[in-house]
Order: sequence, then structure tokens, then C-alpha cells
Amino acid sequence: MARDVGPSCKRCRREGEKLFLKGARCTSPKCAIDRRNQPPGMHGKDARFRRRRESDYSRQLREKQKARRIYGVLERQFRRLFTVALARPGLTGVNLLVLLESRLDNVVFRLGFAESRPQARQLVNHGHFELNGRPTNIASALVKAGDVVAVRPASRRTSFFRGVSQVLDERRVPRWLQLNPAELSGQVLQLPTREDIDVTLNEQLIVEYYSR
Repeated sequence: MARDVGPSCKRCRREGEKLFLKGARCTSPKCAIDRRNQPPGMHGKDARFRRRRESDYSRQLREKQKARRIYGVLERQFRRLFTVALARPGLTGVNLLVLLESRLDNVVFRLGFAESRPQARQLVNHGHFELNGRPTNIASALVKAGDVVAVRPASRRTSFFRGVSQVLDERRVPRWLQLNPAELSGQVLQLPTREDIDVTLNEQLIVEYYSR
């Protein structure tokens, strides 16, 4: 299975903002954005390169790359999701964000079972979750309204999920999800709207990028 194994902190520095790819580290003094908020590479410190006027293409590309990095999606997967979003009625950009939010790994993260999307993806890939009562290890599976995501009974006894269960009561979930801390499960009440998605993305720039 293909995946991006590059340094997470470099991705945040390239986008110039926190993408929250490393869980608690992103809110600690160790965060790369707080320590060294400049693009990676030999030209990162050179103010001349940072002052250059961005072209429309550059802004569109950066927004697309930022979305990919936030949700941990490779280019081919991202383009496939854009094609699906384009075929659906409504605004293509909003449709794309709804599809990204509907991925199983993102739902696991939103329910509070993982500190970051990369961690959620790893937990799903290792088979710790079931969808509607059936074990699954497909992080890219798309959920729909009424679906139930739960930690597998065998995994609930692990030290990791015992620790998660102790803090679930303190975690807030989006209104389109419902969390059951006692059962280590959650239900998708409805698909999210644009107002429910708190990522700092301009989805119209992504649409413009793929519409060139």
C-alpha cells in the first residue's frame, strides 16, 4: 500500500501553518511551526524567495497540496475523489471536502479514537476497527449516514484503547457524529455540511486547479 513517509513537520512548514499531523506534539513547544516557521530547504531562510508574488497557479497548487496533506491522501486517490465530487450535484469543492471527511480514518480521528489522522489511518490498517459490525482495514472506506464505527472487542483490551476510553468523555465530536464512550463506538448521524468542516481550506482554488 502506497503512503507518504516523509517528515510530517516539513509538510506543516511548507504550508506555513499547523496541519496537526502529529497529535499532541502539534500543541507542544516542540511543534516545528512554533520553533522554525519557514519553508524547508536551502532557500527557506531567504526573504527574497518568500516575498515573490504568487501566481494563480501557485496558490491553486498549494491549496490542493495542503488538502492532500491534511487528510493524508496521495495524488491518485485525491484526483479520483475529485472526479466523484464533480459528478455529484451541488458545489464540487464542498462535495470534495465532504468525501474527504467521510473517509473511515477521518471519522475515527473525529470520534476521538486517535490523536491525529495518520494515527487513525494506522489503527484502521492494523484491523482495530469494525464498520457496521464487520472488521475492516480499509482506511479510505467512505461512510454514510447511519453507519456505526466501533473498536473491535479484541482490541478494547489493549493498553492503548484502555487509555483512550479514560479520556473519551472529555472529547467533543462534530454534530454529524455521535460518540458512545462506554462501547468505544460512534455513529454517523448525517454527512457533514461545509459549516461542520473546520479545516482552513479554500476549496474553490482546488476546483480551479483541476479545471485548468
